Amino acid sequence: MCYISFIILFCFSFISFFFGMYFIMNEFSIFIEWEVVSYNSLSIIMTVLLDWMSLIFMSFVLMISSLVIFYSKEYMEMDYKINRFIMLVLMFVTSMMLLIISPNLISILLGWDGLGLISYCLVIYFQNVKSYNAGMLTALSNRIGDVALLLAIAWMLNYGSWSYIFYLEFMKNSKEMLIICGLVMFAAMTKSAQIPFSSWLPAAMAAPTPVSALVHSSTLVTAGVYLLIRFNILLSNSIMGNLLLLLASLTMFMSGLGANYEFDLKKIIALSTLSQLGLMMSILSMGNYKLAFFHLLTHALFKALLFMCAGVIIHNMNNTQDIRLMGGLSMMMPLTSSCFNIANLALCGMPFLAGFYSKDLILEMVSFSYINFFSFFLYFFSTGLTVCYSFRLVYYSMSGDCNFSSLNLLSDESWIMLKSMFGLLILSIFGGSMLNWLIFSSPIFIILPFYLKLLTLMVCLMGGFMGYLISNISLFFVNKSFNNYNLTYFLGSMWFMPFISTYGIIKNLLMLGMAVIKSFDQGWSEYFGGQKLFYILIKNSQLNQNLQNNNLKIYLLSFVFWMMIICMFIIFL
Repeated sequence: MCYISFIILFCFSFISFFFGMYFIMNEFSIFIEWEVVSYNSLSIIMTVLLDWMSLIFMSFVLMISSLVIFYSKEYMEMDYKINRFIMLVLMFVTSMMLLIISPNLISILLGWDGLGLISYCLVIYFQNVKSYNAGMLTALSNRIGDVALLLAIAWMLNYGSWSYIFYLEFMKNSKEMLIICGLVMFAAMTKSAQIPFSSWLPAAMAAPTPVSALVHSSTLVTAGVYLLIRFNILLSNSIMGNLLLLLASLTMFMSGLGANYEFDLKKIIALSTLSQLGLMMSILSMGNYKLAFFHLLTHALFKALLFMCAGVIIHNMNNTQDIRLMGGLSMMMPLTSSCFNIANLALCGMPFLAGFYSKDLILEMVSFSYINFFSFFLYFFSTGLTVCYSFRLVYYSMSGDCNFSSLNLLSDESWIMLKSMFGLLILSIFGGSMLNWLIFSSPIFIILPFYLKLLTLMVCLMGGFMGYLISNISLFFVNKSFNNYNLTYFLGSMWFMPFISTYGIIKNLLMLGMAVIKSFDQGWSEYFGGQKLFYILIKNSQLNQNLQNNNLKIYLLSFVFWMMIICMFIIFL
């Protein structure tokens, strides 16, 4: 089933990509309406929008999902129910397809809810307490956004149709559309894990690694960004856009800081996803929706590759995810290490790899824009943090000696996984330049002062150097600042957001519930209710039983004797 799914998705990906190129070169789009039900004045219409954006995004999602399914053939080979896993992944991809091609809020909700439901099934796929807790946090966090989308659907009744694409341009200044924009932005923030809904993203790492590669590159977390790209007209020059800029910049900063304190390999990559989502959201809030879409596509390529490499490393290291137990992997697993390092460099924005074209362009546009100093600082400092945790990850995993058990065999013999990784490796190297030529019809040439032009490069170099200093244990004076437990715990726990999302909401309610149970259910109501009734019944039944066993028999016998004596007395008289 893996091979059939891989071939079908791969073919559909190529078809979609060629159609996307044709549409973008001819500035062409197709809008299909199908009237499902028509009864008197009621008509339910299914709409499909095929333009260059939806077709290219569909091709990327299908390409990555096909390679992920191919990769799962070997990664999940010990799973007896692998066909069930493949079916769940295919349903996940289908939900995403429905969301991408829908210009209608109702059909978007079908895909949106499908993603939320199937992501829960995939997160709890390895059935244990940790997976269950992570699945519940993921599902319930996403339900908040689903409610916001349902409310937006209700507000769309003001316009007589749910095809929002008809009303965005000329109704953008109305109060109803402002409320709809706020609700859609709220829904997108939950799905793309922006502050204060960030805690579910690292928790969702309980899912199998192929699922993480799919979720973090092109499906679940990018759904919110894609929806806001469609609603971009409402965000530019509005209070909603300014609020989104602040929250997205803080998300980018918070996740970059947290990744530098993390030792779980998958969580570091998950926090890097969160950082890049913040970057996409923040540049989108400034009105550059094409740049946000460009970075969405390039990020999908190297992030899927990064997770696949992490999966191979975890697979080889006997399911160990702690980077402190790794080391020297470049000598033992050269092919996987090469892919891992190239994906990391693409994430950092190394010149002429996929990430460079989008990240460098975004930062130069930020330098070119009218933006306050605080947002400017968060953009560039978060970029430095990205390079910092990437170099720290490479330092711990690739250099030095292996810190794992001596009887552990590491090798690059997982050929099926390597083939799928090589496919993404080529795209991670050449995808950025190819998309740059495709999406932007004329080259973007930004003229800046010399020092501002070099600022991105300087920030990246400084971030890499700081990553080396933090990792090198011998430099005690740098690590001394990391010994403050409270500060480390605050920064490493995503500013206590996971605790706020779980214990912070539930603890007081659970305590209240316990007090109610003790005072009422097991207290007064129990004493005067069920227990008292039970006690009275027991006492009465015991009395009745004593009477029946002893006293009643004696009384009856005495009565009979007395009656006999009386009768005899009467007869003899």
